[in-house]
Amino acid sequence: MDQLIEFVGNHAFLSAAFAVVLVMVIKAEIDHQSGRAWQLDPTAAIRLMNNEDTVILDVREAKDFSTGHIKNARNIPLLSIKDRLTEISGNKNKTILAYCRSGNISGKACRILKKSGFNNVHNISGGIINWQEANLPLTKK
Repeated sequence: MDQLIEFVGNHAFLSAAFAVVLVMVIKAEIDHQSGRAWQLDPTAAIRLMNNEDTVILDVREAKDFSTGHIKNARNIPLLSIKDRLTEISGNKNKTILAYCRSGNISGKACRILKKSGFNNVHNISGGIINWQEANLPLTKK
């Protein structure tokens, strides 16, 4: 213990930096555990779609949705998701797969859904960009 105190005394800047990083890691883990959605790559998302009753939610704007989307996806843009929750409220116990262009905006949508009582929410990591890079199909219908 004396050596630790001596080390901290001799290396105050290094010790302070370590403390800051430690706090940030703990905060990130708490945030993750308290409401973040599971991140799924496109392959895992397809496996989930094939094995469970899922609701696929595209949170991009309508003009982006019309250029191509995952088959059977519902388009509810992030800016209107709180107002349109009633459209999917009957699916609170189903698996929800959300995506956007890159995965960031759909992460926000997932947090809104979890706070609204949806139990099984997943975010497709990398969004539609990652989906296309995996050579997976899109539809315009």
